[in-house]
Amino acid sequence: MPPPALDRAAIIGLGANLEDPPGKILEAVRRLSQTSGLKFLAISSLYLTEPQGGPPDQAWYCNAVAGFESRLAPERLLAALLATEEVMGRRRAEPCGPRVIDLDFLARGDLVIDQPGLILPHPRLPQRLFVLAPLAEIAPDWRHPVNGRTAAELLAELDTTGQGLKKMEGAATSLCPAS
Repeated sequence: MPPPALDRAAIIGLGANLEDPPGKILEAVRRLSQTSGLKFLAISSLYLTEPQGGPPDQAWYCNAVAGFESRLAPERLLAALLATEEVMGRRRAEPCGPRVIDLDFLARGDLVIDQPGLILPHPRLPQRLFVLAPLAEIAPDWRHPVNGRTAAELLAELDTTGQGLKKMEGAATSLCPAS
């Protein structure tokens, strides 16, 4: 069964490399699914990904992308993501450093926002293999609202040098909330 259409969904990037990263990603999806105004639609497979920046000795990350139907204003959704990170133990010590959970608001339909603290689509989305591979898995036809390229096109065009990625065995979707 193909995933639901995600062309207007809120697209969230999830990552972790501390304290059972796969479990933390799935916990974050469950918590977000219980947030008023959000409805879980889909999650990608889990991917092991090479850290991009930060301390050289940190563990690889576990990453995924999830789609949610959202009735929340973009600022409220961002606040919900930050609150979920905080409840789950996220501490913002050093940029690109190890973390229990990282939730990135990547995009929402064709919405374009550029304001302090909130830029949509996420400005580095087109350069990140750990975002594009899972996004192309669940929504290959999703279009970047600024450059017009689909997730599949962005992934195919990406220079992946220095961006190690390995799809993890098992399906994350079976562990996530039913839509």
